[in-house]
Amino acid sequence: MPFDQADTVAQAGGGHFAGKRADRVVSPLAARRRSAITLYSPLMSPSASGFGAHFFLQLLISGFFGILFLQSGIDKVIDRRGNLDWLTGHFAKSPLGGMVPLLLGIITLLELAAGVLSAVGCVLVAVRHDPAIGFYGVVVSGFAVLALFFGQRMAKDYPGAGTLVPYFLVVIAGLIWLGQS
Repeated sequence: MPFDQADTVAQAGGGHFAGKRADRVVSPLAARRRSAITLYSPLMSPSASGFGAHFFLQLLISGFFGILFLQSGIDKVIDRRGNLDWLTGHFAKSPLGGMVPLLLGIITLLELAAGVLSAVGCVLVAVRHDPAIGFYGVVVSGFAVLALFFGQRMAKDYPGAGTLVPYFLVVIAGLIWLGQS
């Protein structure tokens, strides 16, 4: 029998109080059940406290993109020469071959913007339960992943392009969960 019906007189035989809560008539068993329930209050549940699955999805997705794109963008700034050399060879036979320095600058800015917005969004979700900045971080992350995907396809690096699909799926999930407050 569910706990909320344990002290209902209807369970004890009906009569005038059938189906009504008995505020004054409580069996010893119901009293013990009620005292055990006080250890767990519905007010302490994850959804009532604001720390449910939705909160953690928002936190984890914005944190994921914050780490991913801050690391990648900072690496492109610190090791610009190494990245430029590798990308020049990677795109040598593609239509984008002559534009590698410009495209490296664009993808670096996109990644840094996505990383900063996502990291700040992660902090705001944690502290203020506000997913707005994290949402915009995921939007910019989506454009960064799309730009990387385009580059891999243009370089005819199809396996490399395929490795970006899971990131794009996380972008879609992020748009869904961070788009809801």
